[in-house]
Amino acid sequence: MTGLLDSPVRNLSVGVAYTLTVMIVATVAYMAVGWSFRDAVYMVIVTVYTVGYNEVRPINTPALNVITIGLIVLGCTGIIFLTGALVQFFTLNQINKTIGLKRMNRQIDELKEHVIVCGFGRFGTVLARSLSASSAGFVILEENEARATEARLQGHLCIQGDATTEAALRAAGVMRANALATVLSNDALNVFITLTARALNPDLSIVARGERSSTESKLLQAGADKVVLPTHIGAERIAELILHEESARFIEGLERSHGFQRVLHNFGMDLQVVNAAPQSPAVRMTVSAIERQAKGAFFIIQINRRDGDVFTSPPPTTVVGEGDGVVLIGRPNRAEILTSLFEARVRGARG
Repeated sequence: MTGLLDSPVRNLSVGVAYTLTVMIVATVAYMAVGWSFRDAVYMVIVTVYTVGYNEVRPINTPALNVITIGLIVLGCTGIIFLTGALVQFFTLNQINKTIGLKRMNRQIDELKEHVIVCGFGRFGTVLARSLSASSAGFVILEENEARATEARLQGHLCIQGDATTEAALRAAGVMRANALATVLSNDALNVFITLTARALNPDLSIVARGERSSTESKLLQAGADKVVLPTHIGAERIAELILHEESARFIEGLERSHGFQRVLHNFGMDLQVVNAAPQSPAVRMTVSAIERQAKGAFFIIQINRRDGDVFTSPPPTTVVGEGDGVVLIGRPNRAEILTSLFEARVRGARG
């Protein structure tokens, strides 16, 4: 009995089921003594809800007296119990919500060296899932109530607030945080969040999302340490799958292996596949020669031949051919050296 009373949802379900059962049985009983369905239902409702209107028909037989007395006693008891269950349900829900928010705020206040995720859209959801899988401490800032509720239901610490305001960032512990990721779909808001966060915590590591390539420079000027352009990354990934299926499969396998890609990022490195364009300097060069010219910017871990052959961990003497896909690991800022080695060299006019 104690377990029953301790469950508001179960109490509510029992109350509804009991009251409906009494009303159905009473309706059938009135119809059994000759009443119409409409009169029976009307009589049951005005009696159970204690409205007190006049009877639709005279209660002038012993059977009708028994039915009506039973309906009054059982029906009113059911309504009283159902009302109490409703009050208990809503009251406890509010109490639990208040206690839950206080507990969550206390946990956020205790966070140190954590990550702040601004936005819980599609990008933010995936980011939160990855952070949770790595057991990293993080808190989400989301202005939309429905999304904030969804984040909490998934077990994440979440503050409903506008991430562009200092108050919301302070509530998320920006002064104690180690990093902030602003992943809203609005570039202007991401720039503003970056500016505000950088002003509050100059030592904060900020990663910002940009929808347009022209926004990258603005985010960097605003104080972002790194800028992610999902559209460009997605396009490059599609190109890899089309041009170098084996290399793409190899990279995907590494990414799934013990958080390999995450470990690389921690060391400031990442994976990339490039195409050795015809007439580019890398064509007919050995792996060791290419790595020497790169001066430590990257090293080659796989070559995907144009004819379909794949060489993982190629020997230093392996020669790169036209159209080969080259999988390499290196530092993020290597665009210039990659261009100089793997893109076709334009020959100047002869004098």
